[in-house]
Amino acid sequence: MKFFIDTANLAQIKEAQDMGVLDGVTTNPSLMAKEGIKGQNNILKHYVDICNIVTGDVSAEVISTDFDGMVKEGEALAELHERIVVKIPMIKDGVKAIKYFTEKGIKTNCTLVFSAGQALLAAKAGATYMSPFIGRLDDVSTDGLRLIEDIRLIYDNYGFETQILAASVRHPMHIIECARIGADVITAPLSAISALLKHPLTDSGLAQFLADAKK
Repeated sequence: MKFFIDTANLAQIKEAQDMGVLDGVTTNPSLMAKEGIKGQNNILKHYVDICNIVTGDVSAEVISTDFDGMVKEGEALAELHERIVVKIPMIKDGVKAIKYFTEKGIKTNCTLVFSAGQALLAAKAGATYMSPFIGRLDDVSTDGLRLIEDIRLIYDNYGFETQILAASVRHPMHIIECARIGADVITAPLSAISALLKHPLTDSGLAQFLADAKK
């Protein structure tokens, strides 16, 4: 399973990269705003800065909601760097844009997916990645992990090559369960990825080893 970090913070991206487990990055306008990145030129430069840190795919999101606008933005984003993946919302014109980019050989990430039907459309259009938001489903008393299970079954039934990119991952158990189910990718904040390191028996065992070494 691939590990993507969901942030626009360069320090956190570098920390995850240095840990040796990072496979890519996902971003969105909200994450850019959180880091104080404003203005189109600054946003585009920031995407390039991210690509220069990591060795995997970097999802960059369009903000247009019509086909022509998404195509224009997506083509500009794809030209920024070879690692850029154009992130497209799961709407009618978005599916059309994914099909267009697929035929042009441009990688895409279909975002804001909340149902198996939407995931099926993304795969039919040829999306490289498809992002179901499991944490947001949990927030409205819907089982986000069950959706991952359903999509995995459907994709395996028909041999779809679209990768399931579990998004809105909130904590380490989300990551573990996604790995158990068979998600191809998870994208999570650094805190959730780093939490996989923690176990009280590791801490107590290391403390004992160090104490014994001093003797």
